[in-house]
Amino acid sequence: MLGAIRLGVFGLVALTILYFLISLYSRSVRREKLENEAAEQIAQGTLDAAARDAYIEDGMQDYENSLRRKLILGVFVVPVVVVIILIYVTNFM
Repeated sequence: MLGAIRLGVFGLVALTILYFLISLYSRSVRREKLENEAAEQIAQGTLDAAARDAYIEDGMQDYENSLRRKLILGVFVVPVVVVIILIYVTNFM
């Protein structure tokens, strides 16, 4: 029983670290994409350099409320469900 608890605790710690790493990576990719879009719009003349930061912050605010950010929480759900299914199949089938 102690081994299962230890596995659960270390597993959740590892999943939490993985979640934060994926979240940081996804945010940086989105910010880079917004910066590139802002640079293109500045080059085309549809956006001035002063509004660049506001454009990026608005885009990041939209990202915070997006489905993509919520899907990253699957890092917690999918492995736990797989382990539960494996335990069930191993013990009861």
